Amino acid sequence: MAEMNVALKEAAQIDGAIGAAVVDRASGMALGTVGGDKHFDLTVAAAANTDVVNTKMRVMEMLGIPGGIEDILVTLETQYHLIRPVTARSGQGLFLYLALRKDRANLAMARHQLRAIEQNLDM
Repeated sequence: MAEMNVALKEAAQIDGAIGAAVVDRASGMALGTVGGDKHFDLTVAAAANTDVVNTKMRVMEMLGIPGGIEDILVTLETQYHLIRPVTARSGQGLFLYLALRKDRANLAMARHQLRAIEQNLDM
């Protein structure tokens, strides 16, 4: 099982990756980040995307939709943003966040790779 720094390094290797983070869903705090730049603050993105995850979970509960979230995709004009909750017992309450350049990323492969990273993540 990969620890957080290894998982982030693997996420940064995904084609088109702008940045990645492991985020605590309860606090919105990024526990670790890789990538980003002065125009793309991963800690701000991590905190804001916590609201996305929590809102979707509340909606699922209100509608009585069983199961959990596999991943959430936000498509922007030039970017994809993938959010994947960590399902391992040791990572409960965490999610992976990955931002990709739309013109360089293969979305299907990125989802596949992020799933593999999440399944191997050991916190």
